[in-house]
Amino acid sequence: MDFDIMKIPRNFILGAAASAWQTEGWAGKKTKQDSYLDLWYKNNKHVWHNGYGPAIATDFYHRFKEDIVLMKEIGLTHYRTSINWSRFLLDYESVIVDEEYADYTDQVINELLKNGIEPMICLEHYELPGELFETYGGWGSKHVVDLFVKYSEKVFERYGDRVKNWFTFNEPIVVQTRVYLDAIRYPFEQNTKKWMQWNFNKALATAKVVQLFNQKGYKERYGSKIGVILNPEVTYARSSAKHDIEAARIYDLFFNRIFLDPSIKGEYPPELFELMEKHDISFDSTENELQIIKENTVDYVGLNLYFPYRVKARTTAWNDSTPFHPAYYYEMFDLPGRKMNPYRGWEIYPRIMFDMAMRMKEDYGNIEWFIAENGMGVENEFRFKNDEGIIQDDYRIEFISDHLKWLLKAVERGSNCTGFMLWAFTDNVSPMNAYKNRYGLVEINLEENRNRKMKKSAYWYMNLIENRELQIHKDVFR
Repeated sequence: MDFDIMKIPRNFILGAAASAWQTEGWAGKKTKQDSYLDLWYKNNKHVWHNGYGPAIATDFYHRFKEDIVLMKEIGLTHYRTSINWSRFLLDYESVIVDEEYADYTDQVINELLKNGIEPMICLEHYELPGELFETYGGWGSKHVVDLFVKYSEKVFERYGDRVKNWFTFNEPIVVQTRVYLDAIRYPFEQNTKKWMQWNFNKALATAKVVQLFNQKGYKERYGSKIGVILNPEVTYARSSAKHDIEAARIYDLFFNRIFLDPSIKGEYPPELFELMEKHDISFDSTENELQIIKENTVDYVGLNLYFPYRVKARTTAWNDSTPFHPAYYYEMFDLPGRKMNPYRGWEIYPRIMFDMAMRMKEDYGNIEWFIAENGMGVENEFRFKNDEGIIQDDYRIEFISDHLKWLLKAVERGSNCTGFMLWAFTDNVSPMNAYKNRYGLVEINLEENRNRKMKKSAYWYMNLIENRELQIHKDVFR
């Protein structure tokens, strides 16, 4: 078969990502420092696959130096993780820093820089303090927004001289969608209005933290940037019929534009206000808050893309006795013959990279952006070990390669995409799935003291980073 070579620009980020709660474990955690995820695990442990949760995770807290050696060996240019808000402070109201955890974070950042790896730090990756969730209702509270800004200020003061890439949230829509819209996660409350308020308050929190960041002059002093990491659901209508197109448009409005527009454009689509009013789910906002959002947009965005979302117009009547849900306007659609990841139940459609990239170029002012997560989760990977005990994850290599091809094609077409971050550096704990589906370049062996071992994909990624060349079939874009 004929092959072509795609050149990867030298300044194009090739890194990997994780989060604090999915890697660190609870070592050193104080009694009142539970996050929302910790509360969920403690109160609902049986839904976590085989009972694994954040208690030990990958034990990064003790083994970060070992992991950073592996990052350097692979050649990662950047590593994205988070600071655990629930652990960074001893008192969330008076913003008293936990020096033990802050010193650990200092060590991680310094170790990354010493090894030539640029840290990218997120201020909240589902790590809302449990105390604030139970006392104030979490992100439903404007007071929690203000406490988040105060926490952010402490973090910037501590690490702003070394960290150049900052993000307010990772996937700010996810927790409340699982809890308050679909009611499938602890504490299982269906409340669409509360879902909408969380959405707004997180957008407001991003704008307020951006405002603080700019007022403190971190860009001028250190050349730093601040953004947000979103997970837009690249949406395709079932058909070209008007009713299907309309269903996809409204889906996009509720699940994508609800964060893309305020973060990048500084405003919400007018139709969103109309639909919120129609269905009595309007968020509480003031003119001053909307002005803060308007004046404090992000410098860049990270996008987490895994699979497409396909929708069609409703074919069954909506049950009016149930609370409003955006599904009032659509149904999900399974494309016949689609390629699937059978372990995760997700469609594999690499073209989402190109289509989202073109949207960022055409609809969002060609703002700087990058892929903050993309990867493939597979169950029982030990089946694929060779005689040397190395997992032969050719399926992951194919998945990454196919998505990168479409991403680089978009870069060639002028989309302002500056990099690709793989999820994940190591296998790590995921909500509910725990270690069921493995995503890492590096295996975490649960049976052998969580020992690390690079998979075949790690060696492939190492070669990709060093040579900056991606081999593709000549007919790949047909």
